[in-house]
Amino acid sequence: MREKWQKQMPLMPRIKNHAQSKELEIISNIIDANSTIYERVLQDLNKGKNGTHRKGANGMSAEQVLRCAIVKVLFNFTYQELAFHLVDSQTMSWFCRIGIADKGFKKSALNKNIKAISDTTWQMINTDLLGYAKQKEIEKGRKVRIDCTCVESNIHYPTDSSLLWDCIRVLTRLIDRCRENGIKIAGFHNHTRVAKRRMLAILNAKRKKQRKAAYRDLIKATYKVLGYAERAVDAIHAGPFVDLVAMALSFEIDHYIQLTEKVIDQAERRVMRGETVDAQDKVVSIFEPHTDIIIKDRRDTHFGHKISLTGGASNLILDCWILEGNPADTDLAIPMLDRQNEIYGRYPLKASFDGGFASKPNLKKAKSRFIKDVCFAKKRGLKETDMCRSQYVYRQLRRFRAGIESGISWLKRCLGLNRCNWKGWDSFKSYVWSSIVAANLLTIARAKPAT
Repeated sequence: MREKWQKQMPLMPRIKNHAQSKELEIISNIIDANSTIYERVLQDLNKGKNGTHRKGANGMSAEQVLRCAIVKVLFNFTYQELAFHLVDSQTMSWFCRIGIADKGFKKSALNKNIKAISDTTWQMINTDLLGYAKQKEIEKGRKVRIDCTCVESNIHYPTDSSLLWDCIRVLTRLIDRCRENGIKIAGFHNHTRVAKRRMLAILNAKRKKQRKAAYRDLIKATYKVLGYAERAVDAIHAGPFVDLVAMALSFEIDHYIQLTEKVIDQAERRVMRGETVDAQDKVVSIFEPHTDIIIKDRRDTHFGHKISLTGGASNLILDCWILEGNPADTDLAIPMLDRQNEIYGRYPLKASFDGGFASKPNLKKAKSRFIKDVCFAKKRGLKETDMCRSQYVYRQLRRFRAGIESGISWLKRCLGLNRCNWKGWDSFKSYVWSSIVAANLLTIARAKPAT
């Protein structure tokens, strides 16, 4: 059973007289002022565990897990670097509530505990911080600016040949693990060497005819490996008894079989038959299959997920919506305003949007929600006096909107929001929200000194 915080505070090193240390001290006071945050983290850490039986070590407390997660984001540490600094730095160990006599935590323990915090919990933590900011008169949520950006998944650039090669090498590796466990697969032959040669031949081909011939051989090899994988699954289920290791292998192989079938289908359609495959039907990674194709301004292509951010006058991120697919900005304007109503119990008085959100229906719907001034960075046939009370107010709001661009840039450059290196869709959402929570803590700390 986990603990919310340490029952008895261990002997702690003193905070250093340094600007960064003082900043962490203010953040620590902000977290302590919102003690319900620890309860939320504790629920995730104890999920699926029976609290009546206590076995083994207590592990990290909810307080330690949350603080370690914040330090990791603020300083852009890897888990290995985080484990080192928790032991080596007096300031870090003080902030994360690790005593002088403690040995710290291994990177595997940090990884497991930090990733146990769900995206829903991070979102609720952010709501708690917004309530604190409102109480301290740092952010009232009456004036907002909304824009979208893309957070990339941790994948290589997807081509049909590289995806086929990924399928072959992963399935072959899993089949080898089956054979090591005594599962026999009839007619198995390793095709990884020839597959890699064909993949490189496709990359270096100077003529379309050569490239197509190499693709034909690569697809043929992929079909063969796919057949071996299907036989491996059948052999596992046909055994006299199936242990847990074999069942886990079966589920993993079956998962990659389904992805391989999709990769083969899109390669045959695009390369062999010259068809166009819709973006929502494409697989761009077998390791991060949730990844979307995001085309920005018809010029830049990103592979990840589109997020819509709402910023306030204090530079706090008031809301984040992590989207699936690539919906148009015009479809997001009113839902983002409605989400502000859910957070604050009222709509903002002024709202400023990027030009992609502009449309006459959106202006009409926003005005029906008693928002006095609605500014779109691009007019798209709308008059300034229809959007705002005067041209002066419109120009002020348009300049105000530009501030969220710097906020997004800061999140990407300093807090890791440019690329998510956590695996899986749920972890992707947790990663994004953890960056936003850390950014908001730092913004509140710099806006208001500790009392």
